[in-house]
Order: sequence, then C-alpha cells, then structure tokens
Amino acid sequence: MAGKLQGLRTLIYPVDDLDAAKSWWSSFLGAEPYFDEVFYVGFNIGGYELGLLPGQDPSEGAYVYWGVEDVETAVASAIAQGASVHSPPTDVGEGIVTALVRNPQAALVGFIFNPNFALQGY
Repeated sequence: MAGKLQGLRTLIYPVDDLDAAKSWWSSFLGAEPYFDEVFYVGFNIGGYELGLLPGQDPSEGAYVYWGVEDVETAVASAIAQGASVHSPPTDVGEGIVTALVRNPQAALVGFIFNPNFALQGY
C-alpha cells in the first residue's frame, strides 16, 4: 500500500434510532458524548472515536477506520488491489477526511485522516 496504516482510529455504528442508541451507549460507557448533533454523535474513549451515525443501515455492521496520512492515496491503493469505492473521500469537518472501500471479499474498510487524533493516557 502506498502509505501505511497508522493504526485503528474510529469505530462508527450505523443506527436507525439515534436517541435510543445515544442513551444506551451513554449508560453503557458511563459517559456523555463530547459531540452531539442530529447528524452524528461521538464519544471519546481513551482518545479513540466511537461514533453513532443515523440514517445508515445497521445490518452493514460497524464502520472501522484506519488512520492514514492521505485518504485519497489509501483509496487509490485499495482500488488498485481490487477494492471498490463505497464512500468517497469526504471532509467531514475540522480537517477530518474519511472514506470507505469494499474489498474483494465484500468487507468494508475505512480510512481516516484526523489531524486532531491523540491517544490519551499513553
């Protein structure tokens, strides 16, 4: 791969009922979200992102994002290896860029560039 994976960064659960999911995760984690909007809810878990994304199909499973320096390069490398674009590189705010590809085995693989990422407690 052109550029290398920097480690896991973000796990996003697609949800059909954002309020119910936010309530459950807040109770389970014992913490309130640090980001809470109608289009996305985010929890900071030891520096990693646990997100809730409404309006997506929960049956697809969670979206797992690997940290990379350049999302477009990572997507191009994955496509060269037989993947297809599921969600193109998109700036989601604050300089954070994400994308999802579907590999030849039909699994979703996510890439994220997050200039704000920092592990906590390490």
